[in-house]
Amino acid sequence: MEKVMLAVRGPVPTEKWCSDLRKQGSQMGFGGVAINVRDNLVSGSKMTLTTLDPPIVAVVSVWTEQHYGQPIAELIDLIGSSFGHVSAYLVTESVPLPVPRVDPGERTPGLSNLAFIRRPVDLDEATWRRRWHLDHTPIAIETQATFGYVQNAVVRSLTPDAPSVDAIVEEFFPIEAVHDVHAFFGAADDDELTDRMTRMLASTGAFGADQNIDTVPTSHYLYRDPCAR
Repeated sequence: MEKVMLAVRGPVPTEKWCSDLRKQGSQMGFGGVAINVRDNLVSGSKMTLTTLDPPIVAVVSVWTEQHYGQPIAELIDLIGSSFGHVSAYLVTESVPLPVPRVDPGERTPGLSNLAFIRRPVDLDEATWRRRWHLDHTPIAIETQATFGYVQNAVVRSLTPDAPSVDAIVEEFFPIEAVHDVHAFFGAADDDELTDRMTRMLASTGAFGADQNIDTVPTSHYLYRDPCAR
């Protein structure tokens, strides 16, 4: 199956906005459906970075047999007409650290932090991908309190006005990480925090993920598990 990720941009969402989007998730007939939404459980996150205006406030991920055709086009129109501007991306998914499964429609525990990454123009794609997938992955897992880690390399955009994005990363942290940077990095004290942050920043800097990046704190809901087929 193919994975398509739709980034929804707009004003800070209300609880009704979030509830309506989650309700819509249960009605989507794709092979897999997940919704990430910036709701009141995560909106106070200290790890938010934004380059886009308006910012990304939700991400809808669907798994489908074929991304061409009416289903994806109808989904883009439906979400856009109800919730704001939508940019769709076809991605290839890698899962270095599987996300714990929950019952359909239930909230995945913790904070789901999404990062929208751009490759620096002075870094060739092969080097960028090697530094991201091979060099950075173990460091990201070692230096943060991550319990789920998904890497999505963008193949191409499916909407003509989509902002340029080369990768979308999904990382899952304890809920305490929303307000506590020590919990985000899994650090017991300030010295360990400094060490972990230093290692992490050096690693992200090697492939340009320390700049021109959008990070979106969200709650994650899985409505249909693509692996359950």
